[in-house]
Amino acid sequence: MRLLLRNAPFNLYTCGVFFFARRPQERGTDRTDPYGADSPTVRVWLKRDSGQYWPSIYHAMPSPCSCMSFNPETRRLSIGLDNGTISEFILSEDYNKMTLVKSYQAHQSRVIMILFVLEMEWVLSTGQDKHFTWHCSESGQRLGGYRTSAGACGLQFDVETRHVFVGDHSGQVTILKLEQESCSLVTTFKGHTGGVTALCWDPIQRVLFSGSSDHSIIMWDIGGRKGTAIELQGHNDKIQSLSYAHHTRQLISCGADGGIVVWNMDVERQETPEWLDSDSCQKCDQPFFWNFKQMWDSKKIGLRQHHCRKCGKAVCGKCSSKRSSIPLMGFEFEVRVCDSCHESITDEERAPTATFHDSKHNIVHVHFDATRGWLLTSGTDKVIKLWDMTPVVS
Repeated sequence: MRLLLRNAPFNLYTCGVFFFARRPQERGTDRTDPYGADSPTVRVWLKRDSGQYWPSIYHAMPSPCSCMSFNPETRRLSIGLDNGTISEFILSEDYNKMTLVKSYQAHQSRVIMILFVLEMEWVLSTGQDKHFTWHCSESGQRLGGYRTSAGACGLQFDVETRHVFVGDHSGQVTILKLEQESCSLVTTFKGHTGGVTALCWDPIQRVLFSGSSDHSIIMWDIGGRKGTAIELQGHNDKIQSLSYAHHTRQLISCGADGGIVVWNMDVERQETPEWLDSDSCQKCDQPFFWNFKQMWDSKKIGLRQHHCRKCGKAVCGKCSSKRSSIPLMGFEFEVRVCDSCHESITDEERAPTATFHDSKHNIVHVHFDATRGWLLTSGTDKVIKLWDMTPVVS
């Protein structure tokens, strides 16, 4: 993985073009800015013959920009604003001009995410008003909406089944079936202990990945209809973005811990077991500290309860003194296991199924260009980097 570029002001990369939305509170005293220090702008940057990126478009917006989506086939740029509006532009072939086509009053407050579906001519969006909405991009008409249980921050769509996946701050993923002017609730997935921060859909294997502020990733097997949920533990902070390389079956996750993890999903992974309940250690039968009757009968002090990550049994510290990684269960770091499970894990089973890379900054925004294998990361340090992922995603 090579660092190609840093300190460049952009936040979306596609087809060799960078799009950058600048918010007033993020700006300093830029005296070269023709729109003034308090003007929110959208900028398009092109790679020149010198190899450097230079701005080709400065476009002032009526409200600070909160998100954007670009479709390279139609050169359609959809921009979400803090005032709840979605503004839609068409870029010229040379990317030196952007023309406003229409605006949608999609939400009552800040637009969180936008997704343009070319096959359906739909614009999907979520907002701080806890609503998911979709519009017809041809007529600009609002087709429908759905109120989520909490603010949504993850959005994916499956063209074949017209299912939309909405992840929210409560930790659940809502699946809706969209029709032309109506939607119906299919089901909800609940597996995270923190809010859902990122979603990624694989339409080929029909698998949904969800990242969360609880530092974990869950792979939901939807196509297999088995109801399996595979956990992946490889970050020390909340997940900020998920991307999937279909041709190599590799998942790329980026976290606020600065980690970039590339997961090999072309392996037979195992579900983590449910944690079992017990009043005493299921290995040595020592009572836990709340089991007063057994403590009194056996004249023993109660022990603290732990759980083996491999078998799920409730065990005491003495019977679970070992730690081990279990990559096929998603545990790339060492976790607590009981002594008998530790002996059963072979060296082959401890072989890692992911590679770890340090971005050197706390990541807040990510965009992956699958056509080039380039990954863009921006951090809290206001540094933006472009990575060549082809050495590891291949």
